[in-house]
Amino acid sequence: MKAYRDTWERGMDSYLQWFYETVVLLRELLAENGSIYVHLDYHIGHYAKAVWDEVFGQDNFKNEIVWKRSLPHNDPKKFGSIHDVIFFYVKTENYVFNQMFTGLSEEYKESHYTQVDEQGRRYQLSSLSASGSGPARKFGDKVLTPPKGTHWRYSQEKIDELMKQGRIVFTSGKTPRYVRYMDEMQGPAVQSIWTDVLPVNSQAIERVDYATQKPEALLERIIRASSNENDLVLDCFVGSGTTAVVAEKLNRRWIACDLSRFAIHTTRKRLLSIENVRPFVVQNLGKYERQHWQAAEFGNDAEARIQNYRQLILELFQARALAGYTWLHGIKGGRMVHVGAVDSPVSVGDVSNIVTEFKRAIGTGADAPTTNGVDVLGWDFAFELNEVAVQQAARANVNLRFLRIPRDVMDKRVPREEIHFFELAALSVKVKTSKRTVTLTLTDFVIPPDDVPQDVQRAIKHWSQWIDYWAIDWDNQGDAFHNEWQAYRTRKHNQLQLSVAHEYAAPGEYTIVVKVIDILGNDTTKTMKVKVG
Repeated sequence: MKAYRDTWERGMDSYLQWFYETVVLLRELLAENGSIYVHLDYHIGHYAKAVWDEVFGQDNFKNEIVWKRSLPHNDPKKFGSIHDVIFFYVKTENYVFNQMFTGLSEEYKESHYTQVDEQGRRYQLSSLSASGSGPARKFGDKVLTPPKGTHWRYSQEKIDELMKQGRIVFTSGKTPRYVRYMDEMQGPAVQSIWTDVLPVNSQAIERVDYATQKPEALLERIIRASSNENDLVLDCFVGSGTTAVVAEKLNRRWIACDLSRFAIHTTRKRLLSIENVRPFVVQNLGKYERQHWQAAEFGNDAEARIQNYRQLILELFQARALAGYTWLHGIKGGRMVHVGAVDSPVSVGDVSNIVTEFKRAIGTGADAPTTNGVDVLGWDFAFELNEVAVQQAARANVNLRFLRIPRDVMDKRVPREEIHFFELAALSVKVKTSKRTVTLTLTDFVIPPDDVPQDVQRAIKHWSQWIDYWAIDWDNQGDAFHNEWQAYRTRKHNQLQLSVAHEYAAPGEYTIVVKVIDILGNDTTKTMKVKVG
């Protein structure tokens, strides 16, 4: 609900303004021979089509596809709503389109393909004539005139070829017939009403319990029709990940985007379940959004922009701003407060500077700390921060808390009482080494209770239930996290593997990074160094 606050704030007007801006951008991104499919329900479809016609042009509108998405149901006040609409637009007339076919129904196969040849292939005998007059043709050593008012469908060269292949036989009435094999038939071409694509039901193997999940068959038809292998497919509202999953299976390149962390995590798990899935990258582009927001909100003067940004975060955190410090920006309840930068994660080096300045500030005036606590607010945090930095600060008798700045602070429409800063989770991992083998075992995982709805807290009986997915980079080089091993829950396998062993090819010292995704979609990471012989 919060994710769509900006698009629906003023009802249909604000939605269509957002929609127009989105469509303009998507047209710019679309290849010259590309197509775009827009899935909408009956509440908004006709408003949206007017926007598409304006941006893409009416001549580039190819189809209104009606997808029967549910079984019939009774509604005593109106006709049952059982379909959605998919609009199909292109950028130019030079667009990719591969005709799709529905295949033959089982009933049709049984009624029309009743004969079987020596190889076991089912076939039917079809007429070789069609309406309209035409000349006689030679069938082997026979010259035959077509029935009155008809002509032979094929040229003499084609008939000679079919005779050699044994694809023309003669009935008892000495009429030539064409052998049409069932396994060569694609069935009728797909039309604009799709009744053969069933929704994802409760028993479906592909079901991931995501509210807006689309069936893979729906996306397979669209992707096959409008792209070829190695083409690039974009879904900028990927939801449960069906587009990316189908594109991967069909050997297309793909880009999938979503505002929701849960959507991205669901998509990642589905992709990892594909056999021989190609490597892919999960990127968080949040800092670019934050940089744009900071510049738009606080102006171009660098110093004023930073000061005003910190002031806003402190107000939302209900802390009082301080002057005269470099790393300590505010105070709340006797605890000092640091506000992390918009465009970089809080690092261990930052924490060292915070602790050093905190120690110097003790007993130095009216704004001196009255407790040994510091709250560090940040958008992102370095991998090892929550473990290494807390230990480092504890040695200096400083109590650190790390709290994440929520994305909601960038949205003026969010009431201030709805903005909450949540502590980072804590992960415990046991490390065991034996020669060149390292075994990692998760031993505890703690989520601050303020971040968790009450009904979820009551359902958790063991700490491992907080974890939905975890992955390991066995030899991190200080760059991006490399997903070299992972375990995760599925509907079929709900028990999570908590221990894994890895054998290194050579002795030495290695940096291991463990990443955990909890059931709320949050990331927690832990870094360890191991030495193997």
